[in-house]
Amino acid sequence: MQKVHSSVWIKGCMVSALVLCGSFAVAAEPETKKEVVTPAVSTVAVTSQGPVARVNGIAIDAVELRRARKVLLRGQTVPDEQQTALDKQAVDQLISAELLYQAAAKLEIKDIDTQIKAKLAQGKARFKNEQDFANAIKDLEMNENDLQEYTRRVLLISHFVETAFVSKVTVSEAEARAFYDKNPEKFKREEAVKASHILIGTDSATTSDDKIKAREKAEKLRKDLAGGADFATLAKGNSTCPSSQQGGDLGLFNKGQMVPAFEKVAFTLKPGEISDVVETQFGYHIIKVTEKKSAETVDFKDARSKIEEFLKGQKINDAIQAYLAEAKKTARIEILLK
Repeated sequence: MQKVHSSVWIKGCMVSALVLCGSFAVAAEPETKKEVVTPAVSTVAVTSQGPVARVNGIAIDAVELRRARKVLLRGQTVPDEQQTALDKQAVDQLISAELLYQAAAKLEIKDIDTQIKAKLAQGKARFKNEQDFANAIKDLEMNENDLQEYTRRVLLISHFVETAFVSKVTVSEAEARAFYDKNPEKFKREEAVKASHILIGTDSATTSDDKIKAREKAEKLRKDLAGGADFATLAKGNSTCPSSQQGGDLGLFNKGQMVPAFEKVAFTLKPGEISDVVETQFGYHIIKVTEKKSAETVDFKDARSKIEEFLKGQKINDAIQAYLAEAKKTARIEILLK
């Protein structure tokens, strides 16, 4: 389970404009699987100063490229030989964002200052304290004034996109039905299990004696459960997995998403059943299955809203890309990145 840091909010705010022009479609394609990203090797720092591009005379500074790169990478790294291509992609999206902003700035939002304050307050509240907030914006080479300005840009661009594109896009039932009929594989739902677990964690550095103690602790907890103890309470008080905060709840998962030893047991349990202690490379688990869903094909009526959302996102994205393609024909664009 991966924890999401509060600075993700700042990064999202900082480059929402960039994301809008990269791909506005926020709806996930129906029934797609989650992708696991594997980190590559090292990355080259963007240390240059000054503009990396100009759009109609407005400079895009190197610091904006560094910020955009951090968001595009999402904590990952790329091989050095791929860095140039990544930077070109980032600069192109920053140029597109600037073009959208220049169009958006011509529109008026009467209560924009109130909206900015609300957005900043909402985001700041996600941090434990003022120091964490300060560290997060410092990591992005920003101060509060910078963050306020980026928030203003995001709100203006979002308003422009809503007015110029989103409000004009519709998806008919016939279009949704055609997508459903042409893509039957997207609506096949695999067998799934909803489970919770208690983990007494070990790893490669754990000594043999500590492993024995961990196993003994897990066995004791299993006996407590057999005696009527509450699973969620024991998970919160004993599990070393971050899911402990949710009483051990791991949510729904399909085959292939968990390690084999864990998965084998989880898919054989009936709803309400609790496993014996299960050993994996992460330690000792006690698994409780709360729900099972059989493999099935999702009916059109159940899939329709997601299909419409997805198709609408595609149409909006296409409209924005067409707008940007035309805007770039007449804009004065200088790319200064070396």
